Amino acid sequence: MQICRRPFSIASFEIPVDRSSGRNVQFYDATSPEAALGGMIQNGSATAGNFLDMLGILLITQSPIRVRERDSGHIVTTTNTRLEAGHYDIYCGNLINVNDEPWVFRLISHNVSGRDGAFMTGIRARDGRCVISGVINPRLRIERGAVDSWEFGRWITDMDDTNGVSKINSLQNGILLRVDIHQLFDQYLISVNPDDGYKVVVFDDDHLGLDGRVLDPVCRDPNNAHRVLDELLRWHFRQSVLANMRGAGEPIFEHDFSGGDMIGVISKEPYAKERLEMEVATRLRGQSV
Repeated sequence: MQICRRPFSIASFEIPVDRSSGRNVQFYDATSPEAALGGMIQNGSATAGNFLDMLGILLITQSPIRVRERDSGHIVTTTNTRLEAGHYDIYCGNLINVNDEPWVFRLISHNVSGRDGAFMTGIRARDGRCVISGVINPRLRIERGAVDSWEFGRWITDMDDTNGVSKINSLQNGILLRVDIHQLFDQYLISVNPDDGYKVVVFDDDHLGLDGRVLDPVCRDPNNAHRVLDELLRWHFRQSVLANMRGAGEPIFEHDFSGGDMIGVISKEPYAKERLEMEVATRLRGQSV
């Protein structure tokens, strides 16, 4: 996600978040009931059907699965009933493998290309508010959200890149988000499920009271050629499930390098090589040779 921020004079860092902390739902291979395959924080909006869909992303099996809550014996079925906190055993006639699909971590840093004015203006004009919280304050507290992994450019239909402007700046690839929500979105701690009525799902403790809200229709009007794409929201939701629910969860990187020894900090962290490559790519994007 590219972002535009007011400059700071010193480096600002976020305390790393443990994605597995606070989980009140755990799931297990029934043949190994002591070792959790993963889990999630149920903030209230996840239904039994949602849980089965998420397990469909996380698990690879050759046979259908049966999911049973360990203490109550309740069998989970595809319904809209609220998923209860608990320990869930998964039964299958074949081996259960956890999906090892790589998750796409997102490096949050200053956009330095200076070429995103039209994008920002267009997104602000379309949305006019944070489309997750509903807060209307477009100048001071709202930033943009976009998907950076640009193998997805094939989905963009409202522009081409023959004029030298990357499809990454398509209005279909952006939403307005309040600063704090933007950071959660970049870290996959909050997402939107376009296949469940555009429901907002919070994968961390829901201190902001956003879990279960609905993405504002202003950014997804089917009659607007520049509406945010369901394909990109679906991709982000899948990444959020992989990042938060698989095993102990993926690491959350410190996010704001506005000063200090950015390279020194990154080089000492997990995924250092990949983060440095993404930082270079971010800073070169949009620059002509």
